[in-house]
Amino acid sequence: MSRKNFRTIKRVVVKIGSSLLTENGRGLNIPAIKEWVAQMASLRQQGIEVVLVSSGAVAEGMVRLGLKQRPKTSHELQAAAAVGQMGLVRVFENQFQQHELQSAQILLTHDDLTNRQRYLNARSTILTLLEFGVVPVINENDSVATDEIRFGDNDTLGALVANLVDADLLILLTDQTGLFDANPSLNPNAQLIESANISDSLLDEVAGESLSGLGRGGMATKIRAARLAARSGAATVIVAGSIEKVITAVIAGDNIGTYLIPTLAPLAAKKQWLIAQLQLKGQIVLDDGAVEVLQKKGKSLLSIGVTTATGTFKRGDLVSCVDFQGREVARGLINYDWKETLKIAGKTSKEFEEILGYADEDELIHRDNMVVIT
Repeated sequence: MSRKNFRTIKRVVVKIGSSLLTENGRGLNIPAIKEWVAQMASLRQQGIEVVLVSSGAVAEGMVRLGLKQRPKTSHELQAAAAVGQMGLVRVFENQFQQHELQSAQILLTHDDLTNRQRYLNARSTILTLLEFGVVPVINENDSVATDEIRFGDNDTLGALVANLVDADLLILLTDQTGLFDANPSLNPNAQLIESANISDSLLDEVAGESLSGLGRGGMATKIRAARLAARSGAATVIVAGSIEKVITAVIAGDNIGTYLIPTLAPLAAKKQWLIAQLQLKGQIVLDDGAVEVLQKKGKSLLSIGVTTATGTFKRGDLVSCVDFQGREVARGLINYDWKETLKIAGKTSKEFEEILGYADEDELIHRDNMVVIT
């Protein structure tokens, strides 16, 4: 995807760094937040879905608690995050309401995105919010996160959210103009890297760490995040949040910041990930009609085309789909566990609530979470 094609983007994740949100630790930068929210509202008016990943909870908490330096102990960090999150949520809610947009707070930990069931639950919640026209505001759950379950920085969280919702583009707003071929604070001749392939080894040579001391990210973490986002085919732009109308300018294709280009298109990247997975948790047997629908029409798998299932798989596990002869037709992430699948096999989605007592997804496996074996 070239910059000129950004106007075709349908879903974008915007991550705003701590130093931007809090004016380098002086408190929430309300005028800047107002401008960013106005730009995100403009994207919504263009039909582009927006997910916001916000840093700044700890930094804002530090201001409210009168702390001059970032806390070093876990309980102090968690306390600062809990206090600061109150301010962040209130400001974003008020600003989005100015544009008649509802927002929703979602706090995530690493566990939420490594556990497949919770991963799918988080995905379903965020996609449902987007369907309702709501802007999800996502932050790491710093008030309960420990080192063992921490993302490490919100650049990484932004990338994982881009993967989670199949975003087309990740915009990392930072206090730097973009990525340079040398440290611009040490080398006055440093040149901005306008674009690069995400696999370019040059990126590793020029990345530096955070200079503000407020967040946990630097250019190195942003490059790692961009590579993570690229696993689902999302492009990344690293750009200064201080640029006038920066978000809408990026979408318009303006040549600002650093554009990191993924090697695969979104669907191809996700299918490649699925086909490479070796840990199949179960098997479902399809009738001839379902096999034809998958192979020739590329549609999602519905339960009515399933005859039986084996294995003790859970919601979100990778399962194999086979025909009556045992030949693998497809594999994908299943939306129901093995007990539920056996109960709804051969049934229509309209019968789910009567059989199970509830109904989540209509599809047993959505086509976006499935790869057909040819």
